[in-house]
Amino acid sequence: MSRPAVSFEFFPPKNLEGSFRLWDCVNTLAPLAPDFVSVTYGAGGTTRALTHEAVGTIHKTSGLRVAAHLTCVNATRAETMAIAEGYAGVGVTEIVALRGDPPKGTGAFRPHPEGFAGSVELVEALAATGKFTIRVGAYPEPHPEAADARADIDHLKRKIDAGATSAITQFFFQPETFFRFRDACAAAGIHAPIIPGILPIENWAGAQKFAAACGTTIPPSTVTAFENATRDGSADLLAVAVATSLCDRLIEGGVEHLHFYTLNKPDLTRDVCHALGIVPKAALQEVA
Repeated sequence: MSRPAVSFEFFPPKNLEGSFRLWDCVNTLAPLAPDFVSVTYGAGGTTRALTHEAVGTIHKTSGLRVAAHLTCVNATRAETMAIAEGYAGVGVTEIVALRGDPPKGTGAFRPHPEGFAGSVELVEALAATGKFTIRVGAYPEPHPEAADARADIDHLKRKIDAGATSAITQFFFQPETFFRFRDACAAAGIHAPIIPGILPIENWAGAQKFAAACGTTIPPSTVTAFENATRDGSADLLAVAVATSLCDRLIEGGVEHLHFYTLNKPDLTRDVCHALGIVPKAALQEVA
């Protein structure tokens, strides 16, 4: 079985402790030679400046290709594009273009009066500059705001047609979920790469909250397994086994790239990658 390409998602630090955690995460996973790493925005654009700083620092110091998240929330078109131009100015030419979540407690997303109405308009504007490789989000299970699964696929197609070159999915637990989505996208005329998002479960309670917020189905057998593992102290071992099994099935099904949501805690992601045969280049050279 061939080794897939990998990429890793980080979030920007909010304090000194968070900075140390981020750099530890980067240093732990960089030897695995990811295709790219991405840095998120907080809900409502709350970490805009922190994201910009983290992207620039990782780009300058790590040698990794960095994709900056960019959203439409709480900003004018001019402000959003100024951020994008700032990235281009320092050599960061990959962007993950998202509508973004509204600030907590404010209800549904409402565009800024002078801002982008959503991710399609943002992708169009970024593509018009000719400066960026643009990735977008995708939902293998219906987005909580979507009318149905078909609406998600139609929206993804509009983003691809607007200029996005690939999509990264929300996390999921069963390989069939991804394969059904991939097949439905192909049937709808979406031929850009769709990269499955993988969440190694570092915190079971947190993972359940994430899943509920984004419409991810958790199989009953997974619930039982993690409840038992949490009680007996073997949750990390189970998390690696579950994520590795999911990745194995995806690779067998033709997936060539895996995107890991690290939550700035790299150990489980590293262990899953090692189990898949993705090891530091120096180790590969020693084996050869």
